[in-house]
Amino acid sequence: MVLLWCAGCMQYHSPERATWPQYLRGASFTDMTEMARVAKRPVFLGAGGKLISTVDAPATLDYGNKVQNDNIVSVNYMSNLEYELYDALRKPGISVQRAGTDVVVILVRDAIMELDVADISPDGADTLKTIAKILKKYDATFMEIAGYTDAMRNYQAADALSMDMAQRVGVFLAQHDIDTTRMFIVGRGAARPIAAQDDIGRLTNRRVEIRIVPAR
Repeated sequence: MVLLWCAGCMQYHSPERATWPQYLRGASFTDMTEMARVAKRPVFLGAGGKLISTVDAPATLDYGNKVQNDNIVSVNYMSNLEYELYDALRKPGISVQRAGTDVVVILVRDAIMELDVADISPDGADTLKTIAKILKKYDATFMEIAGYTDAMRNYQAADALSMDMAQRVGVFLAQHDIDTTRMFIVGRGAARPIAAQDDIGRLTNRRVEIRIVPAR
């Protein structure tokens, strides 16, 4: 009897938690504020990252107006990123939104993780592979990976669960060649609900958001 091995058929499992710091070396565990991005920029550039100003610009840009041209490049670059993510992620529990030049991917927990186990599901792995592929193409960006829970009485447990989700997604992306110096990883517990705290709304509030911004 011949056994055929198929890597694509094997279910993904997050690596042991003790190894996560190794995978996430270079990531920042803080909110992705403008000040934090500026502080991180030398590390990002030192790891081979590139700024939005180095992206090929449209031929119609005015010569000499750097600020205006950088803004046009950013808007064009992030619009293309938004379109590719939106077109590739038409799945229940997943949405792509625009906020200025930022692009936000909202991943409801049940759409990317096992129902009763703290691990990424097969469908979730497929979704995150798609996101990783697009993020590799649009690499002149930083990203904040933020985990959220529904309302919980134990705030410490909520913070821990939300950070667990965010780190699992960060580890997965790192395993799929996303530079960790682009990452900011945070767990926000039950903060910033996007739905009511009823039975359906709770499922929506349990989520991971990936906010992508141009690297300047």
